[in-house]
Amino acid sequence: MKEFRPPTFRDVLDARRGIARHLARTPLFRYPALDAELGCEVWVKHENHLPIVSFKVRGGVHLVSRLSAAERRGGIVSASTGNHGLSLAWAGREFGVRVVIVVPTGANPTKVAAMRALGAEVRHEGKDFDAAREHVERIAPGEGLRYVHNANEPDLIAGVATSTLEIVEERPDIDTIIVPIGGGSGAAGACIVDQALGGSLRVVGVQSEAAPAAHDSWREGRLVERPMGTFAEGVASRTAFELTQNILRGGLSDFVLVSEAGIRSAVRIAIATTRNLVEPAGALGIAAIAERPELFASRRVAVVFSGGNISPAALSSILAEDSAAPDTSPRRDPP
Repeated sequence: MKEFRPPTFRDVLDARRGIARHLARTPLFRYPALDAELGCEVWVKHENHLPIVSFKVRGGVHLVSRLSAAERRGGIVSASTGNHGLSLAWAGREFGVRVVIVVPTGANPTKVAAMRALGAEVRHEGKDFDAAREHVERIAPGEGLRYVHNANEPDLIAGVATSTLEIVEERPDIDTIIVPIGGGSGAAGACIVDQALGGSLRVVGVQSEAAPAAHDSWREGRLVERPMGTFAEGVASRTAFELTQNILRGGLSDFVLVSEAGIRSAVRIAIATTRNLVEPAGALGIAAIAERPELFASRRVAVVFSGGNISPAALSSILAEDSAAPDTSPRRDPP
């Protein structure tokens, strides 16, 4: 079995220097309406303001920038439900590298169209992410493509860790950060930064109870596979992964599961209180606070809006469930 070297804090600092040439820092904002809704002080890290509307682009840029000359000539291939593929497609266009992305047959059409618009070749294969990933692992050697795993890639983790580094630099008084977990690269990056800076943060992972493979693997201390039925495609995996799990076991303070209904509600809360469009996986931090308020009471919490690539059909469905959502916009006095 291949062994993976966890990235170090120096790798994160190197990643920041390279990424800064291609991506701007994202805002960290506080919204009084969101504080009131959730009952604690909440700071939102707007990774949904990045070029592909997802934090993943940080890792894509760093990894593709470090490919060898032979790898750049041959191109790269990966499996994705969308945001990881978008990150590689954006970076591939930036560095002139061929990108092939294999997506599940029911992949979010908004993300698929965006990948193609960036120049990636998109193929549909398998019923879910893991089936697409297994297909890529079979075909990559024969096509001469460098396989990019969605989690077991130190350069991806170092790249996305720059998000947490920005948070702690801007607001060192934040004591808790909640990070959505699919493959776990974002949370693993947060753990690396926290440990390097003294371990004062509570890094809390959150996943859907309908796709708990990473959560259960962390709890049990071994990689396990679980049934997957979440509509939040950004965290829709039946499996957990070695490199990120090893990092999470040493650095994660807690790992919570949230309901599917709670995730849908969190999307509506994000829109109503911050006026930001967040995809279901990107709203997991809000869902965690709403469903487990006792864990975050009296805390100064950062939540990561990790992505905003929601399809119009999914958004319409979520909004239709609660047409009476509160309007928190400012009121004008009548003349």
